[in-house]
Amino acid sequence: MLQDNREAVARLCDFFEHLTHERLGELGSLYAEQARFKDPFNEVVGVAAIRAIFEHMYERLDEPRFVVTQRLVDGDQAFLVWDFRFRFKGAGPQPEQTIRGGSHLRLAPDGRVLDHRDYWDAAEELYEKLPVLGALMRWLKRRASQ
Repeated sequence: MLQDNREAVARLCDFFEHLTHERLGELGSLYAEQARFKDPFNEVVGVAAIRAIFEHMYERLDEPRFVVTQRLVDGDQAFLVWDFRFRFKGAGPQPEQTIRGGSHLRLAPDGRVLDHRDYWDAAEELYEKLPVLGALMRWLKRRASQ
């Protein structure tokens, strides 16, 4: 089973690194029907709800892509370290943004994901990059560290 889980995680990494809006229909082959997904903004159950999160991502962002930089597999669990690169949609060219984070996965016996939890710092990785809110977040961070 360990080799199968390594292969399942490799397939999942490949999926995310080559994710396109058109490939979202493949989620059911990678996630169990009642899989749970949690990140700093969402907590959902089921492939349809997970797909809706990624649909929303494509509505809000330009050129979203994941780069998996490390992966660890131990039994039915895995941890992925990744960079999420994207551009905010808006008028004119937008600079590329990067969020660094990690995902803890628990796999079903068939290798599909049962639980997927993303860990990343929304304040540092996202809010500080927004024009008005970013200035406030940086000021608060400076004040808190004094």
